[in-house]
Amino acid sequence: MSIIRIDMNAPEFQAELEKTIKFTDKVVSQFGFEYNPQNEINEGVQLGLARNKMMYGKRFCPCFMVEVVNDTPRSVEDRICPCKPALEHEIPDEGVCHCQIFCTPEYAAAKRLEFGMEEAVHTHSRGLTKEECELLLTQEELDGDELSALLEARSLGMVTFKLVDVREHMEWQMGHIKGADKLVPTSSFFQTLDDAKLDKNENIILYCHVGSRSAHCARIMSDMGYTKIGNLTHGILSYSGEKER
Repeated sequence: MSIIRIDMNAPEFQAELEKTIKFTDKVVSQFGFEYNPQNEINEGVQLGLARNKMMYGKRFCPCFMVEVVNDTPRSVEDRICPCKPALEHEIPDEGVCHCQIFCTPEYAAAKRLEFGMEEAVHTHSRGLTKEECELLLTQEELDGDELSALLEARSLGMVTFKLVDVREHMEWQMGHIKGADKLVPTSSFFQTLDDAKLDKNENIILYCHVGSRSAHCARIMSDMGYTKIGNLTHGILSYSGEKER
């Protein structure tokens, strides 16, 4: 399968994005939802939905891996927006869908209140020793603070690892974690993984938008014989460190 790259500035993509925004507007109105107060989340999901519509013909949730089997694309957990798990469980039970674009009014109000408060600076994972960093690298799941600490430790020569983004090329262009070493898009995962030439015995940390695609890719890589795979649990959304375009 060839690597697919979509130009965000192309008229065709902009037209599809406009249709997608109207689509998500309709979902919000139809179900009485609200958009996430964090506009960058909504924009990222809308771009991903538009991308998947152009690539696969359906608005598959961008936070889940899409596989093509016998020329037919299918989403892990059959996630097509607005997906059944979100409507039946996630939004009623948690107030927000997995991709975090659609919220209940109560969840959105609580988030707006949270953003208005001063948050304590997270320092618990900073200034780790070399031994602590090496132990941290053995974990299968990492939070944003832990990844920040590891990137800082790597810059000081205390540890070595590869940070791999498994989102799509367009998402990478929008913004990626500073220090990311490789882009291995899930839409062309096996081909780009081979091109990345990662050592199966080196420390590798994967991340995506909210942690779903990267967790799925981590399982695949483990089955392929990669021995030291970590996942940024809640994706780039949980990372407060420096990002670059």
